[in-house]
Amino acid sequence: MTATTDLPVVALTLGDPAGIGPELIAKLLARSDATAHANIVLIGDRWLWEDGQRIARVRVDVEPLDSFAEVRSRTSTDLPAFLAVDTVMPVRVVSGEARAAGGRSVLHVLDLCMDATLAGHVDAICFAPLNKHAMKLGGLEHEDELHHFAEYLGVTDYFCEFNTLGNLWTARISSHIPLKDAANYVTVERITQAAELMYRSLRANDISEPKIAIAAFNPHGGDGGVCGREEVDVIVPATRALQARDWPTDTPFHGPFPADTIFLKAQAGAYHAIVTMYHDQGQIAIKLLGFSRGVTVQGGLPVPITTPAHGTAYDIAGRGCADVGATWQAFQIACRMGAAYRRDLIELADPRGPKFSDHQESTETSE
Repeated sequence: MTATTDLPVVALTLGDPAGIGPELIAKLLARSDATAHANIVLIGDRWLWEDGQRIARVRVDVEPLDSFAEVRSRTSTDLPAFLAVDTVMPVRVVSGEARAAGGRSVLHVLDLCMDATLAGHVDAICFAPLNKHAMKLGGLEHEDELHHFAEYLGVTDYFCEFNTLGNLWTARISSHIPLKDAANYVTVERITQAAELMYRSLRANDISEPKIAIAAFNPHGGDGGVCGREEVDVIVPATRALQARDWPTDTPFHGPFPADTIFLKAQAGAYHAIVTMYHDQGQIAIKLLGFSRGVTVQGGLPVPITTPAHGTAYDIAGRGCADVGATWQAFQIACRMGAAYRRDLIELADPRGPKFSDHQESTETSE
């Protein structure tokens, strides 16, 4: 048994109560190797956890807790810990329907998890799929959960979503905006911030020498200005500025490359990550390459937060056929990044005063 102090504390949530989240978490925790990766604390409504196990046709023993403050003092992590909360009544939930009660439940549980990270009880959060419409009905005041996380955690620097598929990561400099507005977000500042954040995140995920490609914005990379000037005026200067800087590893940034070929290079193993210029430029490729394995990482937050990239799958909720693959991948990334986060906290607390680690001694791993 691994000592509890050696494992990151990862909080798991059940997601939207009307979706496939409870089933997925039950399937995840039914794996015999799940507790080898983290000191796991599941938080959610007791009835919903029971329902998830019923749908998944599994039974998972858990250790009950009264608060997050107890999780690090557990003498054994052989069982997941379970923190029961009351956030939604069963009669308020209809399987497969986005409702305000479900959205409020999701928000409440996520806020409790963030409170636990701020208090130092949790090193990473992995949440089951949620539904933005239900959350807005339930009181979400932001365009998405990432912006809610950022405000709640006091983030003032650049942040963005990463989408991952195995060893391939993507970032984007604009996200949930109309496509007609995407060109306005193509700036040197946003490109360099997204690229720098991706580099740091890959290092925290045990990729010691990241190779990151920058995507063009226009067809054929702009054809020297014939198809648009974003490459000439913005993307090339941003890429060259990144390349000119002093990095701990060999030059990590390459490009820009036309978006219709860049994923072929990455799929062949030439790059660990791609910085794309708008939402669908990367999302379409990632989802075609492996929809059931994709993971979203909330980049730029003070603590690691991950989730499977697919949604709540209302159409199959309650049927017991949900694929746990992406949830397992999201959990593994949360464990790796949570371990790095915990190492950094320990180093910062060292009276000898070592700097925040950039994990230069890490070795590359695959999921």
